[in-house]
Amino acid sequence: MKKLFTIFALFGALSLAGISAQAQDKPAEQPAATMAAPAAMPAVAPAESAAPAPEVKKLDSGSTGWMITATVLVMLMTIPGLALFYGGLVRAKNMLSVLMQVFVIFSLVSILWAVYGYSLAFTEGSMNSIIGGTSKMFLAGIKPDTLSGVIPEYVFVVFQLTFAAITPALIVGAFAERMKFSAVLLFMALWVTFVYVPIAHMVWGGGFLAGLGAKDFAGGTVVHVNAGIAALVGCMMLGKRIGYGKEAMPPHNLTLTMVGASLLWVGWFGFNVGSELAADGVAGMVLVNTQLATAAAVLGWMFIEWMARGRPTMLGAASGAVAGLVAITPACGFIGPMGSIILGIAAGIICFWGVTGLKSMFGYDDSLDVFGVHGIGGILGAIGTGFLMSESFGGVGYDKGVTMMGQVTTQVIAVGTTIAWAGIVSFILYKIVDMLVGLRVQEDSEREGLDSTQHGEVAYHI
Repeated sequence: MKKLFTIFALFGALSLAGISAQAQDKPAEQPAATMAAPAAMPAVAPAESAAPAPEVKKLDSGSTGWMITATVLVMLMTIPGLALFYGGLVRAKNMLSVLMQVFVIFSLVSILWAVYGYSLAFTEGSMNSIIGGTSKMFLAGIKPDTLSGVIPEYVFVVFQLTFAAITPALIVGAFAERMKFSAVLLFMALWVTFVYVPIAHMVWGGGFLAGLGAKDFAGGTVVHVNAGIAALVGCMMLGKRIGYGKEAMPPHNLTLTMVGASLLWVGWFGFNVGSELAADGVAGMVLVNTQLATAAAVLGWMFIEWMARGRPTMLGAASGAVAGLVAITPACGFIGPMGSIILGIAAGIICFWGVTGLKSMFGYDDSLDVFGVHGIGGILGAIGTGFLMSESFGGVGYDKGVTMMGQVTTQVIAVGTTIAWAGIVSFILYKIVDMLVGLRVQEDSEREGLDSTQHGEVAYHI
């Protein structure tokens, strides 16, 4: 476990170093609101005019239609997008096991979210700084005409469900090809409950990180840092795959990986643009930011790989696209198009180092580089948001009284909190699952492949 703690310490030090290296930036000027006084006040104001009538929420059919579409796009990201992306990267004997894990996790979390996850994440509770309440367990009190902003609350519930479902599915790539299916399901049920839901509440549900002013538009900390840290802890606790570093373990079908990456790219517009929760100008800005950052990351990864290894690869281009999508996720609603290109190029280069140099340095077997892409990309995007949202970089500017240094500090606190919570709680949950059902399959099962030994099927009949 020394390696695990060393990695956490390394990223904490790098994050803090990034703060001191930047100059302060003035917050955007906020004009003071003024109201002209009437020429004369009546002696007695009418009783009915003493207080304004409460604003009545109205459903916006355009935003509702878009949010239903965005929700379906995020489902497309997961099944089939993520499943095919991961499935193509493993060896043929483990193809179905990865598809099965992603498919069933998506189903499992859907039920848990409706029963208690949504309520604990998005309502107020007695420990509101960390976790919400139980008032909407089993979706109690929500009806077809109940609104969340300008969209039906049912639509908001399912949109957030897709975030809760894809996040644990990301983790399986770290311990692919060696973890028991029963252990995967038990761990994911516990992880969503004790890691995802509290972090989602802290950032998006009115918890203490939201109160600090942490900016996470679509899930840099909640989804990617969260999943990346759990993935790192998991792959280190399970140990390396049999033959890792001694036997060749190439992806068995890069064609499927490219198809999966393309589905992720398309579906991610639902992920990011949908997080505006409306069809408006900000949604349009998020659209262009997501596209430019992703394209820049593809080029950044491709060229650094070309320089380092002598040739560009399809796997590298696909990995660069995912890295760019990850990094822009927290920033897409706060930075400008040129800032998105900067962030995308940085993501391609830094995540390439994460899956090569860093991984080699510490010697862990993160099978499909979940930490190298999602963990590092999420950290980069979350902290980069604090810098690039400055108006000098074309961003939206800071809240009144907030400087660049102050916002970056808040972003680092949000990242550090997520790393600590996800790392410690995930470690405990892995230990519990190991005691109850065991984490890793037997050696002969791993050699034969999880498709046949865990599910009694094979992906290909040749």
